[in-house]
Amino acid sequence: MEMTTSIPVKLTEGAIREIKKLMQADGFDTTQVLRVGVKGGGCSGMTYVLGFDQKEENDQTFMIEDIPCVMNKAHEIYLYGMEVDWEDGLNNRGFTFRNPNASSTCGCGTSFAV
Repeated sequence: MEMTTSIPVKLTEGAIREIKKLMQADGFDTTQVLRVGVKGGGCSGMTYVLGFDQKEENDQTFMIEDIPCVMNKAHEIYLYGMEVDWEDGLNNRGFTFRNPNASSTCGCGTSFAV
């Protein structure tokens, strides 16, 4: 797997801890990598993608703290510099996204516009 030298997104310590916990769960498919991306839809026009998937032809590959990651090369324009965090509070539990490229973000926190 060819690696890129730049890491387009940042994972906080909390996000890294949660992702590694998911990767160590029984039945985890070790051939899968963490996909960071976007797709059309959501309240503001685009929705974040964060999940385990197979590497595809147009993906760039990078490592964050021993976590193999992929991102479609075309998505970097929307996501470069984004920070993914994990919140484990009473009101919010899940991954959050802080994206400097978003002109607006929906209240749900998973949808944005550029």
